[in-house]
Amino acid sequence: MARHYRRPPPRAHWLLLALTLSVVTALLALNALVSGGLGTDSTAGVGPAGTVPDAVRSGGPVIDADREPPLALRPPDLTLALTFDDGPDPRWTPQVLEVLARHGAHATFFVTGAQAARNPDLIETLLRAGHEVAHHTFTHADLRDTGPLRTWLEMRATDLVLAHTTGSSTSLFRPPYSSEPSAVDDASWRVATELAGQGRLTVLSTVDSEDWRTPGVDAIVANSTPPDQRGAVLLMHDAGGDRSQTVEALDRLLPSLYRAGWRVDTVSRAIGASGSSHQASMLDRVSGAVLVGAVQAAKIAADLLHILLTVAIVLAAARTVVMLVTTFVHVRRTRRTRPEYWDAPVTVIVPAYNEEAGIAATVRSILASRHHVEVVVVDDGSTDRTAAVVAGLREPRVRLIRQANAGKAAALNTGIAAARTELVVVVDGDTVLDPRAVGAMAGHFADPRLGAVSGNAKVGNRGGLLGRWQHIEYVVGFNLDRRMYDVLQCMPTVPGAVGMFRRSALREVGGVPEETLAEDTDLTMSLERAGWRVTYEQRAIAWTEAPASLGQLWKQRYRWCYGTLQAVWKHKGAVLEGGAGGKLGRRGLPYLLLFQVALPVIAPVVDVATVFGLLTGDVLGTALVFIGFLALQGLPAVIAFRLDGERLAPLAALPLQQFVYRQLMYLVVFQSLATAINGVRLGWQKLDRTGSAAPVR
Repeated sequence: MARHYRRPPPRAHWLLLALTLSVVTALLALNALVSGGLGTDSTAGVGPAGTVPDAVRSGGPVIDADREPPLALRPPDLTLALTFDDGPDPRWTPQVLEVLARHGAHATFFVTGAQAARNPDLIETLLRAGHEVAHHTFTHADLRDTGPLRTWLEMRATDLVLAHTTGSSTSLFRPPYSSEPSAVDDASWRVATELAGQGRLTVLSTVDSEDWRTPGVDAIVANSTPPDQRGAVLLMHDAGGDRSQTVEALDRLLPSLYRAGWRVDTVSRAIGASGSSHQASMLDRVSGAVLVGAVQAAKIAADLLHILLTVAIVLAAARTVVMLVTTFVHVRRTRRTRPEYWDAPVTVIVPAYNEEAGIAATVRSILASRHHVEVVVVDDGSTDRTAAVVAGLREPRVRLIRQANAGKAAALNTGIAAARTELVVVVDGDTVLDPRAVGAMAGHFADPRLGAVSGNAKVGNRGGLLGRWQHIEYVVGFNLDRRMYDVLQCMPTVPGAVGMFRRSALREVGGVPEETLAEDTDLTMSLERAGWRVTYEQRAIAWTEAPASLGQLWKQRYRWCYGTLQAVWKHKGAVLEGGAGGKLGRRGLPYLLLFQVALPVIAPVVDVATVFGLLTGDVLGTALVFIGFLALQGLPAVIAFRLDGERLAPLAALPLQQFVYRQLMYLVVFQSLATAINGVRLGWQKLDRTGSAAPVR
């Protein structure tokens, strides 16, 4: 009975996929920005200072530029405002806090919004310990280089994060890459005056520990000790690198300052600015919570990306190693034990539906076989001249059977029932068979346990980039994958393009199954679960017509992938079986799921990592990952081409395959999974044939 499937209408999973990709991309971009990977380094040096008031360049380090004249404040004598920049850091900030607590000192922490959003618990810890939290932009951007919009975003984002984490806003602001008052130039003064209009005080330093240089503990202590008794603002860091020297130097510096009569405190208390912070609005708190959540989600997305990237590389490497090892074993074994020629009669069955363009070439190539064959062509209700072309050949060894359209599996069963030989070969209606193929496969059937032999299908229409890409895929897939399956005794598919079967084995499993769209995979698995052995013959070559457009390729691979998922689900019980079925279930099925489903699903992270690696400036690391991933594909491809006697020239198209072809395969797998999960029955999706398959020598 004919099976009629309704092709599913466009479904919401594409919208969900687009939305998911957009969100993930946004999160990764946010993480790259937060991590300082998107152009946050300073490119500006100290410039001219013609517009900077002398009172600023010669005054104190806390500047109120909104006054006329500007006010430059300094702590009283023997008063040190201790400050730390760039944190909070989950490793070093707690160690700094421990030293401060041990010596009873308090400090002002100029935090970046990004770090505060990533470590909100540390902000709470700072406040509970009595320290002061102040503003240091969101991504440590040099505001002298940024435009008005970027400056506003840097300041506003940090305001929101601090509103959520501290419940207040602060007027204290330290510009990244700032120095002492005498180094204020025109660009720095412009930033200070613009931000002063928002009620912000610019806090510079008078003493620089230079701990960011990691010059050694003694040097940091010396640099941090004020040269005289005038009030000072000391700049240190609790993030941005290894701060072990800072922690040790601070532990030595504080007792030394106390012995010299210094008071160490926060900036606000040191200069008497009690109104430097005020309660944040509820809107800012809520907005800050959303922003902090986004930063946290971005970090999770980036961590997940790295995990998936590692998994993808490990899976690709494992697949390469397994393929190469089993290929070596297979090559040695076949050289020692090549089957002898067996002159058993063979029937070649050709299921045909609208194959007018290529059916004549297919039949003639079969009749040219060096092994004696009969041909049964089953016309499955073609609406073109397929039957007429076959009848017009007037070949006595060719039988034409016409039937109403019932599907490929039904046509195959019709041909198998009509065959008069124990051995039958199945080829597609667009296939050109090598004259030696039938004989090469027949020799294996001297083993009475053998139920089927997979042939070696090749792309016959290799013109154009798409043809070369498919040629590469076929050569690697047939020459290496099937060698591996043969060695592991878990062959999942004897391809419909070329394969030989024992009729008694086919009768035992009820013929070609009609429940799935991958009838060849379904049948092969059924044979193995029935205890029959399935092997591979490299010399049984057949040239098939590959899709000539991306649309046709999509239709074919969608059906293949969906049908494979159907077959795997149908035969999942093989996992618990013994014998040949158990080998299929515990070796073949996991391999299919890992490398034909899981790997294509997570492989896009390689593309995402490549894009973000380039955007964040990690060109070398990105190039190494990409080259490594390409090598994991290129090495097996070269070996497969050599073993198959193919020219290596088409492999020049392999790098380009990473930018179109591979992405199409991702989408095919995604669409197939979505279709299977939704329980939609997929139609056969017959491809357009041009009769362009031809032997390539």
